[in-house]
Amino acid sequence: MVIASVAAWLTVGLWLDDRTKVAVLLGMGAPLVVATGTWLLAERTYRRDPQALTSLMIAGFLFKLVFFGLYVTATMTLVSPSPVPFVVSFVGYFVALYLTEALLLRRLFTGTRA
Repeated sequence: MVIASVAAWLTVGLWLDDRTKVAVLLGMGAPLVVATGTWLLAERTYRRDPQALTSLMIAGFLFKLVFFGLYVTATMTLVSPSPVPFVVSFVGYFVALYLTEALLLRRLFTGTRA
């Protein structure tokens, strides 16, 4: 997840001005950190006690609900990035990273390596 996200940012950044690059980076940052952290916690929890995963995922959802609201609000008011690149980046990375996490969870649950 991390390598693909940073590679995508670096690639797209070749065609962007500095302010837009920062906005895209800010849009990528929080979803990447949170999705990576969630995945690492979920995998570790599932390997130790699969039944505990549901509670972890519910707590994680509530944390993310509050965290992302605060993150977007704070970023838009304190940093003031270019709004369109920030929002497009945030939504794009959010969707892509959580789709990746869902596919990784499916692989974890089924025990497949594909």
